[in-house]
Amino acid sequence: MRKFKFLAVLTGFMSSLPFVADAAYPVYNPQQLARQGYVINNQYNPQQMAGKTNITTQQLMAASAVNGRPMAQNIRVTNPNRVTGALPRVGSSATNAGRQYYQSTDYDRLAESGLYVGLSAGYSTMLKGQMSADYAGETDSFFAPGSFRASDLNKDTVIPLQVSVGAAINSDVRVDFSYLRYSGMSYADNVQTSTGDGFAEASVSGGAITTNSTMLNVYYNIDSFTGNVMGGSLRPYVGAGVGLSLNTIADYVVYDASFYDETGGLGPGSVVAGGLTAISDVYAYHNGGTMEQMAFQLEAGVTTSMNDGLKLDFFVRYANLGKVKTSGSIVVSQTEWLSDGAGDEYEAPYDSVFHYTNWTESSRLSSLDVGVRLRLEF
Repeated sequence: MRKFKFLAVLTGFMSSLPFVADAAYPVYNPQQLARQGYVINNQYNPQQMAGKTNITTQQLMAASAVNGRPMAQNIRVTNPNRVTGALPRVGSSATNAGRQYYQSTDYDRLAESGLYVGLSAGYSTMLKGQMSADYAGETDSFFAPGSFRASDLNKDTVIPLQVSVGAAINSDVRVDFSYLRYSGMSYADNVQTSTGDGFAEASVSGGAITTNSTMLNVYYNIDSFTGNVMGGSLRPYVGAGVGLSLNTIADYVVYDASFYDETGGLGPGSVVAGGLTAISDVYAYHNGGTMEQMAFQLEAGVTTSMNDGLKLDFFVRYANLGKVKTSGSIVVSQTEWLSDGAGDEYEAPYDSVFHYTNWTESSRLSSLDVGVRLRLEF
């Protein structure tokens, strides 16, 4: 009788093992796979499995062995999702023996997924741009003061701001559409203007420069080449974008304080009374302008994850924004000096004003930035 009771208990225990196994391996549950069309005629269907689960070939082989469902050796699950953090732990959990369940928060937290919006702020470490007079080769162009020798643009604190809306194509690639704005740039404070036979120092006021660009960007995670960074907590990436940039320069004034003799060195006495002897205090009022240009950017950085779908990108970016250019309208005002007919000269009671058209000044713009972007994934 005791032997019969022992055999009954042993039989009951052995019959419960399949249910325990199913509970310990819910991801591989063959009954669920069959209901979803993954098992046909007692065989695993790789066409249905491919791209829909994280199950590897080895895991399928193990599950088929446990559940008595044979599986061909050459079956492969295609397009597995990349994992970037610590591998799942192996051992006994608090309630079940064997491998613990798949925990996406352990090693998929850096994977790209779904739609996102981003906001970035940066600092321009290097601004490249030199303003120069496109009309330098025009006849008598020295009458309109400007930057006849290329002059570096001024750079105050340039903090480029960017807003992005995008989506992950897969775990490695994401695409977004961005709006990027630069300000804090301006025309040089001093320029070398032409005197006709040399150059003179001239001062400048005004000429603030802003640029607004929209770009389509593609980013690719390169940790498959670099390996884990900081134990998988950082994910390196590279990116590139192309689009349009709207570049604007405000009006500005170039002031040449030089005194120009118009007598050829003979002096006021060589000129009849009322004749022009000299010019001084030349002001050139340059009308600003706006140009639409092709633009592109290159970016490299690392991504780390925060809670609640938030991610941080720390990046270095090179942005080529095209050309900024004035409208070509220059109004020149100058003081004239006249001969008194007795060997001396006096200031004219009027200012001479001239208007030049299609005489532009321009500069190409590019910037090297460092910054951080906060992205919220949905």
